[in-house]
Amino acid sequence: MAEPEFSATGVRIERSRRSLTRAGQVKIHNGRLELLTSYGREIDSAPVGSVQASKPWFSAGDRARATVNGNRYTLTLSAPGAAAENGGAAAVNRFLEVVRSAHGSTPKH
Repeated sequence: MAEPEFSATGVRIERSRRSLTRAGQVKIHNGRLELLTSYGREIDSAPVGSVQASKPWFSAGDRARATVNGNRYTLTLSAPGAAAENGGAAAVNRFLEVVRSAHGSTPKH
């Protein structure tokens, strides 16, 4: 079976309420999750099987929370200033699906 793939650009990546980038990238390929700045510099990466991901119940639908190497990140997967709430929610759901499929579990919302 082929590895699940995911890629999103224009992602706001925050850690501890501090914005690391407003136009970053989230990539999952070859069994690894990578968080990158808008310039392609690595913020953090880990095998996708060791990443924990969830959807915060108190946030907008375009946000996901990911724990990578013990660091908690908030990912906003919609274009800033755009009315892309549904697109962001779809990207979050796809991200969670790919991460959870690496764990061999069914998606939980």
